[in-house]
Amino acid sequence: MTPEQFLTQVKKSKPAPVYLFIGPEIHQRDKCRAALLEQVLGPKVNGEREGYFTCDLEETPLASICDDARAYSLFSTRRVFWISRAEAVLPRGRAVAAAAAAAADDDGEDGGGKKAAGGAAADALSQYLKSPSTDTVLVFDSAKFEFDGDDKAKTERLRKFFAAVPQTVDFPRWTPAMTRKLAQDLAKETALRIGPEELNLLVEAVGNSPARVAVEMEKLALYTGGTRPVTVADIASLVPQAQAATIFALVAALGRRERQKALDLLDILVREGEYLPLALSFLATQFRQALVSQEAGLRGASSIQGHFSKLGVGMWPSRAEQISQTMTAFTPVQLKKALSRIAYADKALRDIRPDDRTVLEDFVLELTR
Repeated sequence: MTPEQFLTQVKKSKPAPVYLFIGPEIHQRDKCRAALLEQVLGPKVNGEREGYFTCDLEETPLASICDDARAYSLFSTRRVFWISRAEAVLPRGRAVAAAAAAAADDDGEDGGGKKAAGGAAADALSQYLKSPSTDTVLVFDSAKFEFDGDDKAKTERLRKFFAAVPQTVDFPRWTPAMTRKLAQDLAKETALRIGPEELNLLVEAVGNSPARVAVEMEKLALYTGGTRPVTVADIASLVPQAQAATIFALVAALGRRERQKALDLLDILVREGEYLPLALSFLATQFRQALVSQEAGLRGASSIQGHFSKLGVGMWPSRAEQISQTMTAFTPVQLKKALSRIAYADKALRDIRPDDRTVLEDFVLELTR
């Protein structure tokens, strides 16, 4: 089940007695939790919701949580148990191999597989699901594992343990395009004036996190008051980790040979205390990747992203677009000259000199002639 399907179900019908929330995405998970609490427990009273209980499977056995859910409260006729770190029910280390061996030896006999997978915890959950408490909802929440890569097997084991749970809601990590679309929608809702380049910078600065995008967009709306457009300087001032993203904006400005903008971005980096040799290393990476893309005959951001992904180099669409813009702005000869200037600037930064900023300003002036 997707988060959208869950939200629709909760609004139109009675919630299921038990859910499994699985996946690392936070923004939609918070929306689903808020909708569930509103539907089951109603609005807050004096800032609190009566009947909302939080548990942690790292600290509380699953059997104890099921017992608490069976015991009706004198004060709360409707209850929601939010049970975090649901992955704690899985065996760890050598216990994983032992559980697999026990399951194989059991050869499918009734109850044996469950005991191998989780013993008493699996039995407690199975017994509760046979007769769940009225007006009580249990949500087992696991945000630790991804759906692919090294975590895929762990995710499948978690699904197998909770296979008896009637409803599972998946929260996969968002793609950059999805996060950017959310940022665009939030900008419209808050009447925030932010350009495409600043929007890309913001998405990169928050590491493609939709939850952080929502928070930072609200901060920017309050900061600008809707009276002026959001600038790169605003993002650098308000958004944590924005300095690294500002370096990418500097690379993009150099790629388009926008001298004044590049100097302005360099000024932001200096005022924010950025380590300029690190900025230069980012620049070197940008120009090297642009040169590789030209020599490979690539055209367009999608082909660039696909090419580097095959080489094992992860790349966001906005980053691939920056490389594409750099390829358009510079010929192969000019890219090689830029790399030569980077090597010269790198040597100058290591030498006795009056100022790192002077070295980088000279570099910007050379590349934007």
